[in-house]
Amino acid sequence: MKFTKGIIILIAAISLLIGNKAMAQSSSDLNAITTAVPFLLIAPDSRSGSMGDIGVATSPDGSSQHWNAAKYAFIDSKMGFTVSYSPWLRQLTSDIGLSYITGYYKINDMSAISGSLRYFSLGEINFKDKFGIDQGTYSPNEFAIDAAYIRKLGDHLSGSVTLRYVNSNLIGKTKGNVAFGAQMSNVGNKISYSEGLETDFLPMNFRFGPSVMVELDEYNQLTFSVDINKLLVPTPPVYDDNGEITDGMDPDRSVGNAIFTSWYDAPGGFTEEMHEFYIGSGIEYAYDQKFFVRGGYFYEHATKGNRKYFTLGAGFKYNVFTLDFSYLIPTTQRNPLENTLRFTLIFNFDDASSGSM
Repeated sequence: MKFTKGIIILIAAISLLIGNKAMAQSSSDLNAITTAVPFLLIAPDSRSGSMGDIGVATSPDGSSQHWNAAKYAFIDSKMGFTVSYSPWLRQLTSDIGLSYITGYYKINDMSAISGSLRYFSLGEINFKDKFGIDQGTYSPNEFAIDAAYIRKLGDHLSGSVTLRYVNSNLIGKTKGNVAFGAQMSNVGNKISYSEGLETDFLPMNFRFGPSVMVELDEYNQLTFSVDINKLLVPTPPVYDDNGEITDGMDPDRSVGNAIFTSWYDAPGGFTEEMHEFYIGSGIEYAYDQKFFVRGGYFYEHATKGNRKYFTLGAGFKYNVFTLDFSYLIPTTQRNPLENTLRFTLIFNFDDASSGSM
């Protein structure tokens, strides 16, 4: 009863405070505080949005990156993704909205990493000069990229360090370009590892995808890329107990025939053909073309190899030398790809001859 009575008193006190504040505002001029990039304060997820835009001390979930990344140290799952979309100011316009993508990965029981991309679109604006002449249409936008490291400091205490890059482009001066590429590789005769054994196809592969580069300003650049791959070799058919093919096509084909029929030979039909596409996506941040930070994700369907992993990396360029490295983080435990670390050293002698630093 005491507890219930205390809650009632607390609610009454809050109501009185709100009422007094409303009366004060009605009797004086409003003095609201304004800041740049206010989209950073918009609650991006539905759970917190349904609880009065709170989240600093609630139980950890996929969207903790916005509210308090330190909570990831106590989340139960090994890794996760969150995708959110919030229409905004719908009473005024229909084309403003906040998109939010976040992910986290627990390195071990003591530490974790996380990151997010927040994109705020302000719809379309028609620009006109001082004479009222149409200068074209532009879609202003703002975005922020976060990366955090989280560490347990005790059984009931954790902390985090978060780096954030914010870009606000409201006047349409961003430069960039869009590219699309396609490649067919490893086309050649079948090979055999020993005389008398069956011959095997080379890993003939068709790769295609887009890339978008955005120049944020004179020194900062972002690149988003996606690669979609399809092996141009026969899909194994389904055999009965007598070795007869019941579904699919005979894999004993010529190279030329395999390239064309590999698009429709899966015994599971169209659905299985779609599973044979494996996809990689990545983002690269470059500062003055001297320092680079990269991240990505690779996906392959469980029935076609089940390779699923994150990648992280960085690069540094000095004079004629560029050093790149990458680290692979699988999404499944005891994965043979775990702890894969790559190093690349690049020499560019054209830079040396031009005196570039």
